Formats: sequence, structure tokens, C-alpha cells
Amino acid sequence: MTETQLRYSKDEYIEAPTGFCPGCGVALALRYFLKVLGGKVLFVMPPGCSAPSVVFPHPSLVDRGRLIEVIHCPFGSAATFAAGIQSSFEAREDDTIAVAWAGDGATFDIGMAGVSACAERNENIIYVCYDNEAYMNTGNQRSSATPCGARTTTNPPPAVKQENQKDIMWIMMGHGVPYAATATIGYADDLMAKVKKARDIKGFRFFHVLTPCVPGWGFRPDMTLEMSRLAVQTRAFPLFEVEHGSKVKITKDPKPKDLAEYLRPQGRFKQATAADVERLKAYVEKRWAKLNWMANFDGRGERES
Repeated sequence: MTETQLRYSKDEYIEAPTGFCPGCGVALALRYFLKVLGGKVLFVMPPGCSAPSVVFPHPSLVDRGRLIEVIHCPFGSAATFAAGIQSSFEAREDDTIAVAWAGDGATFDIGMAGVSACAERNENIIYVCYDNEAYMNTGNQRSSATPCGARTTTNPPPAVKQENQKDIMWIMMGHGVPYAATATIGYADDLMAKVKKARDIKGFRFFHVLTPCVPGWGFRPDMTLEMSRLAVQTRAFPLFEVEHGSKVKITKDPKPKDLAEYLRPQGRFKQATAADVERLKAYVEKRWAKLNWMANFDGRGERES
């Protein structure tokens, strides 16, 4: 079945008012996930951009008038909270799905130990990292997901990050989890197809979802989807999935555009030097080459244009 043949629920599970910023990529990611998972979901949310958007007195997640369950947890414990809750569901034969829904700070950094532990134990949860590439909820502080050359409020002069991003998907490959995938809101069919696939898999399922941030990245609110697509088209954010740590499938392999098309509209790269951009470009090219090698090394990788 092709992506264009897939059909998803017409129900909407997010209602205004919400606490999301205009043009927020996280809100769209949440919308698309719920169109596949439906209403029987319990979200475990640490502090981050999503948490203030679904709380009393104006909860924005609904299921035919009933709140979809949300539990807030300490910053580093979303994975372990979700795993414990999922175990209780299974003991009661309850088919509600526990989803850890966390930002890059709570995943790449503060929550990394918990994520790794749950991946190693193959806990039966879906873990979603919505990645806006910094601690955006508290003002654009640097995280290990922040790309080289991007301005943050916690980098010393010249105020741009000098190090490359942590490759979280490579870490998940090393854990050999049943399913891990990248996705982004600019390719909704690809995102929802992967959620649908993950829904029916047992064990630890990991999503790395790029969610462009208007105030943190410094672009116009009407450009969110365009920024998401440019990230893929310039190979700054490859779209692929990994099964059992070794079977890699690249799900979008577009003719590459110049990385400058992606960086130019973003205010966070205005202070990046030519050397910073070249360092980022080299990282993007190296990661793409490594990904292609993984997709073909055992003869089982498949490509989809």
C-alpha cells in the first residue's frame, strides 16, 4: 500500500485554545500522531513546549469531549514513567497506549539514561522526541541536538554552537530496538505511515520528529512546513526507519538542495561564519553517506523516492 492510499481518521483531537506558539511544529506533530493512535492514549510529558499546552483550565486534547489522559513527570523520567504505566495497562488488559512525549532536552540530554535503560529492556512503549533543537520552552538554551553554527542564549561569544549534533538514531541502532524512525511535519503521510507501523509492533519504539520552532529558529510563522521540508530536501534531517538495529530504509531520497536554502531564512544562523557552515555541511554529508551505507550493507535495504 502506498502512502497516498493510506487513510486516517478525520477526527481532530486538539481543540483551541492551546498554549502552542503560532506556527508551532510540535502542535502539528501531536495532531498527526493522534490521527493514527486515536483517543485511547496516555501521554507522559516532562517539562517542555507541549506540557503547558494541555493543562487545566484550557486542556486542548479531547476525545469526544473526554480528556485524553496526560501525566506530567520530572524532566528526565518520561521513558520510565511510561514503561511503568504501560505495564499496569497490560496487567489490567487495558489496550490504552502509553506514549512518552518529550523534547530534545528531555531526550538527548537530561533523560538519556532513562531512554537508554528502557530501550535496553525493550519496554513496550512508544517514545517520541519532538526535536526543536534547543531548550525552546525556556528561551533557546543549547542542547546536544542543536546544530553547529546555530545561535543560542547559552553559548559564549560568538554565541553559536561549535559542536555537531548528537546522532540519536545511531544510538537507537546500537540498542537494537524493534523500531526507530525519523519523521517531520512537512511530510505528514510519511510520519503517519510510520506511526501506523509502530502501533502494531511490540517493544520499544522510538521516534525522532523534527518540529521547527518559530521564535527559537527565527523564521516567519507561515514558513513552518517549508522549513520542515527544506530540512529533508537539503539532507539536514534525513527521513528513514530502522528495524532491529540493522535493517535501514531511507523513506525520502530527494534530489538534494543546497544547505544554504535551509539556513538562510533562519535567524539563528545569521552569526554563523563560513567555517561554521562548512563544518555543518561536512557533518550532513558524512551522516548521509553513513546512512546510505547502512541502508545497503546487508542487501536488504530498500529505497523509496
